[in-house]
Amino acid sequence: MPISHPPTIEELEHRRLAEVTKDWSTANGLVVRPPPAVVSSEADPLGILATSVPVTLFPSPFPELCFEQAKNVQKTYNELYARISQDEQFIGRIVKEVVDGDEFIGHLWNIHERVQQEGYVQDLSLGMFRSDYMVHQDLNSTSSKPQIKQVEFNTIASSFGGLSSKTSALHKFLATTEYPLLKKNSVHTSWNLPHNGSAQGLANGLRTAWRAYGKSELGHETCVIFLVQGVERNVYDQRHVEYELQVTGNTPVFRLAFAEITERTSIANADKRQLLYHPPANPSAAFEVAVVYFRAGYGPSDYPDACAWDARYHLERSAAIKCPTVLTQLAGMKKVQQVLATPKVGSDTSSVLGRFIPEDGDNADAFSALWATFTNIFPMDHSAEGALARKLALDAEDCKRYVLKPQREGGGNNHYRTTIPTYLRSVPESHWSSYILMELITPPPVTNTILRNGQLEQGGVICELGRFGTCLWDQRTRKILHNEDAGYLLRTKGDQSEEGGVAAGFGCMDSCNLV
Repeated sequence: MPISHPPTIEELEHRRLAEVTKDWSTANGLVVRPPPAVVSSEADPLGILATSVPVTLFPSPFPELCFEQAKNVQKTYNELYARISQDEQFIGRIVKEVVDGDEFIGHLWNIHERVQQEGYVQDLSLGMFRSDYMVHQDLNSTSSKPQIKQVEFNTIASSFGGLSSKTSALHKFLATTEYPLLKKNSVHTSWNLPHNGSAQGLANGLRTAWRAYGKSELGHETCVIFLVQGVERNVYDQRHVEYELQVTGNTPVFRLAFAEITERTSIANADKRQLLYHPPANPSAAFEVAVVYFRAGYGPSDYPDACAWDARYHLERSAAIKCPTVLTQLAGMKKVQQVLATPKVGSDTSSVLGRFIPEDGDNADAFSALWATFTNIFPMDHSAEGALARKLALDAEDCKRYVLKPQREGGGNNHYRTTIPTYLRSVPESHWSSYILMELITPPPVTNTILRNGQLEQGGVICELGRFGTCLWDQRTRKILHNEDAGYLLRTKGDQSEEGGVAAGFGCMDSCNLV
């Protein structure tokens, strides 16, 4: 049976909660630019309108043990992906396995090779990561305990750190002001709502990198660049992190559209190749860029032509600390996740994970904690495991238990269940190796009410927990200089929806009520 949640309330109570939620969200910046289905570009040509983000009226119940499991393992995940980013040989092997079916990956690797040949001038790398999980529970077993299983690990443009802290604040506000007024409140007098400082945590990661860059040798003031898409509905999520960075660190921050990289920046005529930013309001002025934070550049649509790839190369060869570098972006390939999670022959544990986090000695607990979060993931190549995966993916019944994933980030790229065989037959078989096949996670049933574009949707939902982390390391010495957990994100979608991306139009913002 579904968890007894949310409380049964009357229509007038629903209306009041929706009204308070909508107004609090607008007043406190829990907003997005309205989608075209709500407001056309003709009606808002200057992009001045905002609308409350899709959000649940109540925080969703989430197992406290699973929440703590994700929190406790995040710094280990940060270290793992820092180590992977330092292993050029390993990443190169993975790229070789998928590049025939994914031109985008090939272009990224080519940039790394070009800069490597010239020589990197910046040893520091910043990771602002998000590890996404779902609660898995065997619904056919009454004794089965819930546990988290990783959906994916994001190494570039990990979004919603700004809005997730606002969502937690919204639900805490409702818990103290509105929920106590509900007529049937007796069962829900106690809410266990964890602190969520995701905006502050991410800003602290950027601030740490900015300080580590040091003072300009050219006499310029240093700054942080938020590299963004030209049209960005999720701008306020980014702004919350930006404002936190400016207010608490007095750090100059500029937003730069990906398409304007070469127009607004230049590389100093010096051995260290410092990156200089020229504000459009004062082009003769120059700020030295200490950190470039990528909120764009994660998918092919950001690279429509050779000029866009040249712009990425321009940034990569500069002295600015990149978040992420090309190597760190490539470390986030789904193929890497699959290789880490595939057991070695005749064993229940990974042969590859131990390359980065040793299975024994002082790291044994860290290895076990990571391994416990993995689910069954198969390659789609010509190995024995790949042959099994192809058979499962093409079978009309077996495919119902799986999701087919490409290498790139961003919502809407996956293929689920019965759509898998049809999709595979529509692409050349030579491209299949660039995909992975993941066993679907089966979460316990939960119900909630979602407020989306002014309309209430009530029913079964599926929750996905994201855990943020920040990590700064030296690529040359391999020393990790900063490693912190940075709060959480809870996204919720209707249980009939496969995707969960809020910006992609599938899910909504939520927060945890620990049970």
